Amino acid sequence: MRAIGYQTPLPIENPASLQDIDLPKPVPSGRDLLVEIRAVSVNPVDTKVRRSATPEAGQWRVLGWDAAGVVVGTGPDVTDFSVGDEVFYAGAINRPGTNAEFHLVDERIVGRKPRSLNWAEAAALPLTAITAWEMLFDRLDIRRSVPGTTSSILIIGGAGGVSSMAIQLAKVLTDITVIATASRPETQDWVTSLGADYVIDHSKPLAAQVAALPTGAPGFVFSTTQTDRHLAEIVELLAPQGHFGLIDDPSELDAAPLKRKSLSLHWELMFTRSLFGTADISAQGKLLNDVSRLVEEGRLRTTLGKNLGLITADNLREAHALIESGQAKGKIVLAGFAA
Repeated sequence: MRAIGYQTPLPIENPASLQDIDLPKPVPSGRDLLVEIRAVSVNPVDTKVRRSATPEAGQWRVLGWDAAGVVVGTGPDVTDFSVGDEVFYAGAINRPGTNAEFHLVDERIVGRKPRSLNWAEAAALPLTAITAWEMLFDRLDIRRSVPGTTSSILIIGGAGGVSSMAIQLAKVLTDITVIATASRPETQDWVTSLGADYVIDHSKPLAAQVAALPTGAPGFVFSTTQTDRHLAEIVELLAPQGHFGLIDDPSELDAAPLKRKSLSLHWELMFTRSLFGTADISAQGKLLNDVSRLVEEGRLRTTLGKNLGLITADNLREAHALIESGQAKGKIVLAGFAA
C-alpha cells in the first residue's frame, strides 16, 4: 500500500523528512477496524513527532492521526462496526499513523462520519474535537460554577484547530461566555464567526484586556499555545479558585504562583485513553458520535481551513511547514491518493 513516512528526524525543508513509500497492507485482529483512508488532517503533534522521534534502524515511521474513511475489514472481536461503514477518528499515538492507504484502529475510539460532510471536512474534526471536549468537560468541567464569578472562559490561541472546536462546543453545549484571543484581522473574524463573545489580542498583555471586559474575572482559562509566555498573565486574570488547562508543551511550568489563588491545573492529552487502554477508552467513540450528531443537527461546523490536495509526501511537507510557521487558521487537510 502507498504511505508517507520517514526514517530520520529532519527539518521539513529536507525532502527526506517525509517520503512516499510502499508498505504491506495491515491485517486487522482483536477489536481493530481496517479502514481505507479517504482523507487526513495534519496537527501540531505530527510536526512534534517528526522532529523528535527516531524509528528503529531501517524502519519507517508513518505519522498522521486524524482520518476519515471506509471500513474494509474487521477483527474477530469487533461488535459495533461492519464493512462499508463510513467512519472518522483520531487514532493512537503508539500505533502506525493514518498517512497511508489502509490503517488499523481500535473500534472503541472510532465514530461514525457525519453524513452531511465530505471526506476532507470530516477528517478535520476528530483530534481537535476530542481534545477540546475532554478539556472542557472532563478536565476543566466548565459546567461547574466558580464562586463569585459569572460563567466565562478565556481560550488562548482562538484560531487554532483545537480552539476552533472548543469555542463551538462551549457555545453549543453550555451558556458560558467565551473570550477568545486572536491577533490578526482574519483570525479575529474567524473566532467571532465560531461564536466567541469577545476577542482580545494575545500579542498584548492579557490581564488588562480581560479586566476591561464586562464579564469580570473568568473562572476558566484554556491555553492552547505559548503557555510559558502567558503564564503570569493567566494567574493574574483568573478568578480565585479558578481552573487553568493547557495542551501545549512549555519548556518549564512553575505551578507555585497558582497557590495563592488556589488555582487548579489541568493537562489534556487526547491520546491518554488509547495509550493506556483506560477503563473508559470507549468514551472517545461515544464523544465522536455526539460530535457527528451535532454536525448533522447544524449546531457544529467543520473547522477545515485549507485543503492541500492529494495525500502525498510533497503536500504533507507543505502542511507541516505551514503548521510550523504558526500561521495556520483552522485545520489543514489532504484528501485522496493519486489514481
